[in-house]
Amino acid sequence: MTLPVVIVGGLHSDARKEVVDRLLRTVPGSVALHHDLATAPTGTVRRLVRDASGELSRGETPLLNDCACCALREDLVPELERLADGGLTRLAVVELWDSVEPKAMAEVVVAHGAGVLDLTGVITAVDPALVLPYLVNGDDLAETGLAAAAADRRTVGDTWARQLEYASVLALVDGEGADAQDRALLAQLHPTARQVSAASGALAQLTFAGFDVEAAAAAQHPACALLPQEADEAGVATFVWRRHRPFHPERLYAALEDLCCAAARSRGRFWLADRPDTLLAWDAAGGALCVENAGPWLASLPDAAWEMVPPVRRAAASLDWHPEHGDCCQHLVFTSPGLDRHGLTRLLESCLLTDDEYTAGRAAWKALPAAFDVLLDPVS
Repeated sequence: MTLPVVIVGGLHSDARKEVVDRLLRTVPGSVALHHDLATAPTGTVRRLVRDASGELSRGETPLLNDCACCALREDLVPELERLADGGLTRLAVVELWDSVEPKAMAEVVVAHGAGVLDLTGVITAVDPALVLPYLVNGDDLAETGLAAAAADRRTVGDTWARQLEYASVLALVDGEGADAQDRALLAQLHPTARQVSAASGALAQLTFAGFDVEAAAAAQHPACALLPQEADEAGVATFVWRRHRPFHPERLYAALEDLCCAAARSRGRFWLADRPDTLLAWDAAGGALCVENAGPWLASLPDAAWEMVPPVRRAAASLDWHPEHGDCCQHLVFTSPGLDRHGLTRLLESCLLTDDEYTAGRAAWKALPAAFDVLLDPVS
């Protein structure tokens, strides 16, 4: 028999604790395992194991290479296996520390717990009233005391966005001040997630529903991300912008600040004229933008290489396929209260190649100023 494991994460610590406590009370034989990374500056990570009646054990594990998350990974699976070997635990609830992202931990459980552990759910605990304040927070985690390591350069906004968008279940607590706009924003940020009240009996049922780490990773990968569709409700809008003409690198770079500040959350994939074969990822929250090289467009690969491409990637490419450019495209999605669709459209359109620039062809495109080198090829 394998031990069912559910991961509960999220920056909303009070909401997370409420969800974990609820599971411990409603699922007989459940045990919660929590690693506290707040002690990482002293060289250790504290581990606490508890059930509905209280604390069962506690301990410490040393940092590995000054990395608290590495220590968590090394200690997590052996502790879960110990619970499984005891034969008395019906459900192991892994309560992540504030800024730990569930993706890495879910993949660790699946990769190293085969035959013993069964990842049955990934839940992000949410106070709806705090979704927007956290999403637009551009502070570094280190400034708020939430960094998982000395070299952690993530921000509150982008960390929260990934925690929110990876989970298959969003467990909502009854926070004060939440309104229709907060709930509309949450629904548009992750429309495919199951939303359930933390006080609902359905929470325990969803905990055992199962979780596919490969599908979850594909849904977030920039080449085949399951991006939200157009929406407009309670003052919150999601704007989807698609084009098959590349961006002029200098004009887009000059517009980055305005584009990042135009929405609480934006993401997708885009195409630069001076890098026509490269699929670029766009990921912005809290006014901070991350741009990454996500590899080649499928249209840039030789036919023989297509057999090595996952089917989900080929399916995503087919949705954007163009007779001339293949899957090379702009596919950006902006979600925010008070979104100015018309203003965003004008700004984005102004960054595309003009007719003359476009007809000059790829050789001329590659000669354009490489404005994004500072982001994509930084000098170390």
